[in-house]
Amino acid sequence: MDYKLTYDQYQQGLERGELPGLKCNSCNNVTFPPMARCRECSGTDLEITEIAGEGVIRTFTVIRVAPEGVPAPYIVAMAEIDEGAWVMGNLVDIDPDDADMNLIGKRVTLGSRVVKGDTYSHGDSRVITFSLM
Repeated sequence: MDYKLTYDQYQQGLERGELPGLKCNSCNNVTFPPMARCRECSGTDLEITEIAGEGVIRTFTVIRVAPEGVPAPYIVAMAEIDEGAWVMGNLVDIDPDDADMNLIGKRVTLGSRVVKGDTYSHGDSRVITFSLM
């Protein structure tokens, strides 16, 4: 299968401050983070597009028991980006002890940060972050 946007290309885009995604030419759905097929119609006629980088928090959880090498607590949120896709990432600049249901519906901007690799990963990588607007 031909990948329009590989993991390495995606990570390199995040390093440059870009948010690379894929737009389906069959149904116009935007898939982010990128996958081999459209999340909506499973089509493979995809083209690389840059995500604007804004959205709305739809749900979140506070992680108090973290994986190896990750300091806890921290907030993981799902945001619906303006292009329609739902994205998981870390909500930053908020004390996890202050997180409450008032976060739902808040506007966020997307970014990324480096996380250290652990025993089971391929080394350091970038993850999506959200910051309140």
